[in-house]
Amino acid sequence: MKQDDVYLVDIWRIFVREWRWFAIGLLIALGAAFAYSLVAKPQWEATAWIQVGQIGPAPVGQDPKVEPFQRVLMRMQTLTFQNDVLKSAGFSIDTPEANLYRKSLKLDPEPYANLIKVTIRARSQEQATQLITATVAQLQDIHRQIEALPLKLAHERLDEIQAELQSALADRDRLQTIALSGNKDDAGSRAVTDSTLTTMLLASKDEAIRALQGAKSELLNRLSPNYTYDTSLPWPVYVPSRQASPNLALTWGAGIFFGFFLGGVAAMLRNAYRRS
Repeated sequence: MKQDDVYLVDIWRIFVREWRWFAIGLLIALGAAFAYSLVAKPQWEATAWIQVGQIGPAPVGQDPKVEPFQRVLMRMQTLTFQNDVLKSAGFSIDTPEANLYRKSLKLDPEPYANLIKVTIRARSQEQATQLITATVAQLQDIHRQIEALPLKLAHERLDEIQAELQSALADRDRLQTIALSGNKDDAGSRAVTDSTLTTMLLASKDEAIRALQGAKSELLNRLSPNYTYDTSLPWPVYVPSRQASPNLALTWGAGIFFGFFLGGVAAMLRNAYRRS
């Protein structure tokens, strides 16, 4: 312990003796931090959560999502998709803003929650909001094109079921009318046979009506917003009021840390040189 105390005291004496070199190292680091904070262009970061759309009436065993989750991620990472986003937002694909967008685009998938966290950076808050909104809009346009045909077929099937149900209901009403009129006639052998046949047809028609009503209810349920929805933003785009880069607190903190380190090294080297 005594040796350690003496060693720490010796270091302190070196720093006191070579304080000018320590100060020079500290000032160099602080000057570099100050220059970086002036030269570095400000960047704002925008964050959005994307919910991938779903088609409820998808065949059994097939992924109900408009596009498989992993393929959505791969699509958003392609240069073609990113360039289309930039063009739709009014940016040239060769500008510094475009390069910053492509470089900063990050995707953080949450497949079990059917969510994709998207973050991008831009030169201003407004630009960050514009670019991330354009990213979501581009994906929405693609997914609307993909889901158009399956949804059209589902609605056509619903119309067919509705037409078949109306026809079945009309047939049942007609059979019930025949049965009622038959009951008023004489109870001959032929009348009994016709009545039995009518009853069997009514039972068969009731079973068909129940099946059609079940199919209609199931399809309507699958087309409801709980099972069928577009790709969307469940929450608004978030852009902090403070810029993401340069972070002044972090910059000056790093400058002070490296300043003490550089100053200490300079003081030790100067002391070693003096002693030699």
